[in-house]
Amino acid sequence: MGLPGAMFVMGYETIWIALGLVIGALLNYIFVAPRLRAYTEIADDALTLPDFFAKRFNRKNSAVRMVTASVIILFFTLYTSAGLVAGGKLFESAFGLSYEIGLVVTVGVVVAYTLLGGFLAVSMTDFVQGCIMFVALVLVPIVAYQTFSSGGEMLSSASQSIDSFSEMLGSVTVLGIISSMAWGLGYFGQPHIIVRFMAIRSIKDVAVARNIGMSWMTVTIIGALSTGLVGVAYVNKTGLPLDDPETIFIVFSEILFNPLISGFLLAAILAAIMSTISSQLLVSSSSLTEDMYRAFAKKEVEQKTLVTIGRVGVFIVAFVATLLALDKSNSILSLVSNAWAGFGAAFGPLVLLSLFWPRMTHSGAVAGIVGGVVTVLFWIYAPVLENGAALSSVMYEIVPGFIVSTIATVAVSLMSEMPCEKTTTTFYNARREVLEAS
Repeated sequence: MGLPGAMFVMGYETIWIALGLVIGALLNYIFVAPRLRAYTEIADDALTLPDFFAKRFNRKNSAVRMVTASVIILFFTLYTSAGLVAGGKLFESAFGLSYEIGLVVTVGVVVAYTLLGGFLAVSMTDFVQGCIMFVALVLVPIVAYQTFSSGGEMLSSASQSIDSFSEMLGSVTVLGIISSMAWGLGYFGQPHIIVRFMAIRSIKDVAVARNIGMSWMTVTIIGALSTGLVGVAYVNKTGLPLDDPETIFIVFSEILFNPLISGFLLAAILAAIMSTISSQLLVSSSSLTEDMYRAFAKKEVEQKTLVTIGRVGVFIVAFVATLLALDKSNSILSLVSNAWAGFGAAFGPLVLLSLFWPRMTHSGAVAGIVGGVVTVLFWIYAPVLENGAALSSVMYEIVPGFIVSTIATVAVSLMSEMPCEKTTTTFYNARREVLEAS
């Protein structure tokens, strides 16, 4: 819903975001996935990103673990609210129900199967939901395009609202391209993506996952962009009223298809919402149980107690996210971009340096996380420009956040004591395993 809406409003500039996402995902599969999978196993089978960071520095109850868990809960609450906004808009636009009822139904269903099934349920439902989304994002733009006699007519209609591709190339700035393509940096620090790399069956399976994942992503991103572009042209041609550009996929699903097919397409939107929210709730729950409660408990905690605490955590995060989502004027893409930047800046440099730089220290890691988060929040909310505008209106906040986090991590690490021998040995063992597997 967010990417077609961005294409509808911003025009061809959205292509830079899509290109950055594809490149970032591919590099994540190539450089992070195999090394992280090997390192995870050698580092005593780490289950979560905070757990991995703690074991990376050979410190069980460390500051980096607590700080990482806190950042995950903070930004995932914001991220989850974006999914709930999408759910509310879906039920309001498609079924004529109130926005608030849509929120409740969406969060109720996702919380239910996340609580009952855990990681396995989320992974298996993600596969089914991904298949549904794949078909929908191919089908909708193709059928919508058939309402035009030619590609020239479609592009001509679209140009009434957005600049042509050549005009975009002539007006775009280097700063604008950097800000848009910087979305790709976020992939290196997304906990709900990173945890899948940690859980994959073996290093050799990473290549298969990469081929499937990148093929799926490339097709669906092209489908999302095409939906937005054809949507602009269709609205201009027919005069169709559209209050919210982020609902163009929903509108197409309702007016271009048989009701049975429309139901399938609306289910695809709900599938996208549910797969994202469930992953975020699961990682947030794991951070609460494994990285906060269990790590700092004075005695061994029973598994039943951990499950209960995890379920309570899911409820808390879902409840707060629902409160944030009550404002339906929120832009889905805007909410996602803020959370994406927060994770990318806080954890992206740390993940990369953890896997490629043995000199990094625990103090450097903490400094990098804090520096990245503070920079992103300042960039989003500090009214330092004219008319109280924030710096995010000039450049996407992930760029300065990623830079500050990297500099802070490296600088503080170089000023800190050398890592212990066990930490260095584990690093080189993980690297050797990756080289042997490849």
